[in-house]
Amino acid sequence: MSESKSMKLKFKGEKSSKKHRDGSGSGSRKRKREDEEDHQDTDWVRPQRPTEVLGPTFIYHASDPPVCIAFDATRSKIALPALARTDPETSETIPLLAYEPKEVSHVWVVTHIAGTETINFRTPKGKFLSSDRVGLVSANREARGPQEEWTPQVLEDGTLAFQNVYGNYLGLDEVAGGGLALRADAETVGFQEKWWVKVQFGHVKKATEEERKKQKITEGMTKIDEAGTNRIYQAWGAGRSVVSSEDTRALKKARKEGKLAEAMLDRRIKLKSDRFC
Repeated sequence: MSESKSMKLKFKGEKSSKKHRDGSGSGSRKRKREDEEDHQDTDWVRPQRPTEVLGPTFIYHASDPPVCIAFDATRSKIALPALARTDPETSETIPLLAYEPKEVSHVWVVTHIAGTETINFRTPKGKFLSSDRVGLVSANREARGPQEEWTPQVLEDGTLAFQNVYGNYLGLDEVAGGGLALRADAETVGFQEKWWVKVQFGHVKKATEEERKKQKITEGMTKIDEAGTNRIYQAWGAGRSVVSSEDTRALKKARKEGKLAEAMLDRRIKLKSDRFC
């Protein structure tokens, strides 16, 4: 089999990562580094989690023939161009999972809405993929709203489903004359609602790093909260006290003045004891 020329799309501002292998490292860390070195940032890979659907994104369907979701800038509307079944240079059948975008119009730019897994699809011309209440899909709006929001779901077979704000799924619909159109009115996921998705590896790494940072922050907050809770409430018990002598004097004085509750709150002390109450 002869080698075929690379047809990978590159986008303005992207840098190609170079592979470096020095044999250093050990264990899982070394294997992970080698796995990452097997890909360049511009390589197209399948997302494993909803958060990895980010940046330039290629969406296609295993229909007969396979089609992808594209944007026809000339007519300013969504298109579903058929994908070649065979490699024009080798005449060999292209495996379903090997498809990659060949034109910029086949690529959507995905951004995440902060704090959620909800995403927006933007065309190269700055228009957003949207759906209305009855399932009509279009890409003619330059602003984002609820109808431009989609929630990706990774399915067991590796495909993805996209749910709109009304709870329905994006899918293919056969129209008169045997043509295909996009609809978003399916209440459940079937074959027509299953999409194969490719994203660039550099954005997968970015999403993974952000997830790790969030996890570290969450774990850190949990530890701080536990420690703070222990310091504040470790005196909770029948007659048990860990307050200092200074606290004891202040609380006795506050009790005489009828301001015990305020003093305890001010000193972050919570007791269940007859010593002051």
